[in-house]
Amino acid sequence: MQMDLEDLQPPKKAKRYEVGQDVSKHSVGELKALIDELKAEIARVEQALSAKQSSKSAAEAAFKR
Repeated sequence: MQMDLEDLQPPKKAKRYEVGQDVSKHSVGELKALIDELKAEIARVEQALSAKQSSKSAAEAAFKR
């Protein structure tokens, strides 16, 4: 029997939530936890966006000289 490289990889985590997914089957606690997770993800993305905007502004300022 031959092994695939995929057999050696750890299993991928299943996504708990996908944008647009039906949330009606989740409990109140699960929905609150989901909101907390999404808020944390939004903060993480906003931080990455801010860092990229700062880099872009610095580059634009350097090339305007």
